[in-house]
Amino acid sequence: MTTRDELRAALDAIEGAYEFFLAYAAQGMSTESEGSRVAGQFRRYIDGMAGAVDRIPSLLDRLVEEEDVTAPERLRAFGEVLKADALRASATIEVVRAQTFATSQLVDNLNASVHVRTLLTDTFLLDELLGLGVDTSEEAKAPGPA
Repeated sequence: MTTRDELRAALDAIEGAYEFFLAYAAQGMSTESEGSRVAGQFRRYIDGMAGAVDRIPSLLDRLVEEEDVTAPERLRAFGEVLKADALRASATIEVVRAQTFATSQLVDNLNASVHVRTLLTDTFLLDELLGLGVDTSEEAKAPGPA
């Protein structure tokens, strides 16, 4: 798998998790028993998102080194912003991951977090800058094997 493919997959994981979290939050679950049918899915999505958030900065660095990208020095500068945003989003994601059960309200607040939304906007921008063509189909949003 190329660095470009790995970066595309990481962006897919983040965007797919965000979309899943929107649906999860809309279910209004306040207790673990209400959410037992989707709790496993939630864990797969949040774990996938956490891993992707951690990988994106280094993948972008590798891509800039490996490919002939437009304005590499400016893309590196954006990479520094992305690293800072990823660090903040990661801390936010990790505090939710640490909970034994995520209520709909907790997940709604995660999605509304300025840190997660900033990172999400960074991923959209990165996708457009690099022409990654992140797949927004339902198949692409589904998490990989647990």
